[in-house]
Amino acid sequence: MVTLESVQTAADRIRHDVIRTPLLVNETLDASLGCRLFFKAENLQHTGAFKARGAANAVRNLTPQQADSGVVTHSSGNHAAALARMARRVGIAAHVVMPHNSSVMKINAVRSYGVEPIFCEPASDQREAKAAEVMQQTGATMVHPFESHDVICGQGTMALELLEQVDDLDAVIVPVGGGGLLAGTLTSLKNTRPSIRVCAAEPAWADDTFRSLQSGQHEQPARYDTIGDGLRTQVGQQTLPIIRQFLDDIFLVTETEIAEATRTLIQHTRTIVEPSGAVAFAALSQQRSQFAGQRVAVVISGGNLDLSQGQYFRG
Repeated sequence: MVTLESVQTAADRIRHDVIRTPLLVNETLDASLGCRLFFKAENLQHTGAFKARGAANAVRNLTPQQADSGVVTHSSGNHAAALARMARRVGIAAHVVMPHNSSVMKINAVRSYGVEPIFCEPASDQREAKAAEVMQQTGATMVHPFESHDVICGQGTMALELLEQVDDLDAVIVPVGGGGLLAGTLTSLKNTRPSIRVCAAEPAWADDTFRSLQSGQHEQPARYDTIGDGLRTQVGQQTLPIIRQFLDDIFLVTETEIAEATRTLIQHTRTIVEPSGAVAFAALSQQRSQFAGQRVAVVISGGNLDLSQGQYFRG
């Protein structure tokens, strides 16, 4: 069970493996959107995304026997790179399954840590099947990108940092794909500051969390080709119940809104932001009237921008 105490334990366990990422502010965006914004810059984390947190916690919590056999995962890129980094950091083997439509930049990031990706079809069941095959062949321990207690707890450390960095927040907006970051954030915030409104942001082209919350069942994404490639996955069986219990609201954003949010964040934060990392800001921009006059934290979840997607982000 994911608890506040398990997230706090994770924060202590990984304190030397991750960056305490900064909060960025911008007066121009505050004035434009009519609220006080605090951007949690996980795009400045190791490997360029929040995924470094969950991977670090999972690897640090392996038994000696598990470490000897290495780790395996499937991921569109950010978790893959994060796990490859941690495996190299502690000197164990890593096996990474990636969808064939993963960005070239993210594929190369995995290779930079000495791991050659194993490619598969993008659907969640195909990812799972290939990873299970590799696990059977190698004896490696699965470190799932979101269906993992240790990974969810690691992701939740982001929210604990956020509470230490800014007072009197009214709302936090978090992107959702598999739901590890959102579930960890909800666990941290709703057990410490339950009055903070926590909202999720999801691409309309990958709206499975939205539809799952509406139907009460575990729904598949409508499609897998959103430019927010880090969110091209189905919400998890472990994460969805936490989300259903604690989430205050969820917003769907269009591909155009994601592209515009990516451009705006790159321009005003002077940092590199990938489309997945801009989804929360896209939701804030779309729903600005709901947050007028409030103090709002927006999670920039990643900065691994594939420059081959440049046509989407030209002004």
